[in-house]
Amino acid sequence: MNQNKNVNRRIVLASRPDGKPVLDNFRLETGDIPQPDDGQLLLRTIYLSLDPYMRGRMNDAPSYSPPVELNAVMVGGTVSRVEASRHPDFSPGDWVLNQGGWQDYALANAGEVRKLQGDILQHPSWALGVLGMPGFTAYMGLMDIGQPRAGETLVVAAASGAVGAVVGQVAKLKGCRVVGVAGGEEKCRYVTQTLGFDVCIDHRAPDFAHRLAQACPGGIDIYFENVGGAVFDAVLPLLNTSARIPLCGLIANYNIKDLSAGLDRLPLLTGIILRKRIRMQGFIITQDYGHRHQEFIEAMEPWVAEGKVRMREDLVEELENAPRAFIGLLEGKNFGKLVIRVGGDTL
Repeated sequence: MNQNKNVNRRIVLASRPDGKPVLDNFRLETGDIPQPDDGQLLLRTIYLSLDPYMRGRMNDAPSYSPPVELNAVMVGGTVSRVEASRHPDFSPGDWVLNQGGWQDYALANAGEVRKLQGDILQHPSWALGVLGMPGFTAYMGLMDIGQPRAGETLVVAAASGAVGAVVGQVAKLKGCRVVGVAGGEEKCRYVTQTLGFDVCIDHRAPDFAHRLAQACPGGIDIYFENVGGAVFDAVLPLLNTSARIPLCGLIANYNIKDLSAGLDRLPLLTGIILRKRIRMQGFIITQDYGHRHQEFIEAMEPWVAEGKVRMREDLVEELENAPRAFIGLLEGKNFGKLVIRVGGDTL
């Protein structure tokens, strides 16, 4: 079913996952298109961003944001066009960045959206990637917490993904030696040949930890953590004194239901952090750095325009395919920033 002017398709959370999400956790519904009140906009979704944080929002558990309610629309950033406006600052046809979620149409207060103008309109979906939340996360985590210095070694996992790709490219611009970690030979080739990383290692290799150590003969000064799991295990013994670890995600752990029985490794971790005076800091981009968004835009837009920072999109057609694509994202099947094209520029 294609997007049209008469029906609002929406994908809702039908049930909470028990471990890995499955297709039955989602349900496609159709309903009426809402109508805006004074000060509101009716927005039609063109692009929907799929991101790992959404997995956490499917759980009914305390977090930095409330969970998605059962039978409610899945959350997500969107690039949309204004279909109807009851606010003087917006007109039908305007492009906006908003949080419309997994649906064709959404209402928003004018103050809740950002109008897209200028060069970004050549590639509106980039407002969900390199010039959006993933790029913002990469830039602020690296620059504010990682504090890269020329000659240092940086390691980043998911190096071909939306955050990791930007982290590595910006670190190269700052004079770092950059080691990426990705899943598969094709992604590793892209990371070195297109993005310009110095080395990229396949985390699926049976001797991955040994290869990582060989790639970092002088140790690791910055580890941008967005994966966790076996990658972090391999990184930990290679960290240098005064290393910095910006922590924005742990995708390898998102589907874990319980802490496994076995050796408690927390004393090892905390001991290394103490002895090597390591700085490990978690951050939530909108809550911690929302007030510095303009700083990010002023730095990133010229780099993108000049081709110094590149981003690959993994574009999936049609809203109905969002659940399967999201499950694949959590399994590392995407190649680049995962975006759903929900509708065309015009109907």
